[in-house]
Amino acid sequence: MARLRFWKRKQTPAPPGGPIDRGILVFANTSEVIRAENLLKKAGVPVKVMGPPPEIQSGCDLVIQFPLMRKLELLRLLEENRLKPLQAVPVTGPLLKPVDLFHIKDFGGHLMVRAANMKLTVDKETRVIVNVSGGGCPDVPYLAAQIVGRTLEQAPRPRDLGHTVCGYALELAFEEMERQCSRS
Repeated sequence: MARLRFWKRKQTPAPPGGPIDRGILVFANTSEVIRAENLLKKAGVPVKVMGPPPEIQSGCDLVIQFPLMRKLELLRLLEENRLKPLQAVPVTGPLLKPVDLFHIKDFGGHLMVRAANMKLTVDKETRVIVNVSGGGCPDVPYLAAQIVGRTLEQAPRPRDLGHTVCGYALELAFEEMERQCSRS
């Protein structure tokens, strides 16, 4: 009796870190990242602003992570709005993984959120902003003067006051601080 042999087709292994389902958009400057993020979120696309992986740093120090399956749709939408990313690349492994912008440190009575180079510290009991630090943009002292000493609810939004990468990072820290404080 003859034996039948079944050969299994060789499977292509998934890239390190799992299947490719995310991509990143790299822009020339922070203003373009902010415009693109607002545009894509308004269009209902789940995007996240992150730090770029060191291997592709060029231009701005922020990237937008997006669902890779929607790449063509996003590029068309961006082009219609006169925004052209320097690169739109898939995240194919750990070396191209974007860097999370947030670091959270609990000091007991105070909570600090760092987004990129900007730090925002809040009294956990009163929700009063006690410190703003970091960055190197000329508007950081102004931003700090406007929000330190006020509660998260009373303070003006950093995005309404500043237009530099530091102002944008402070807005991200502010939003993350609101999320963290609402969990407590």
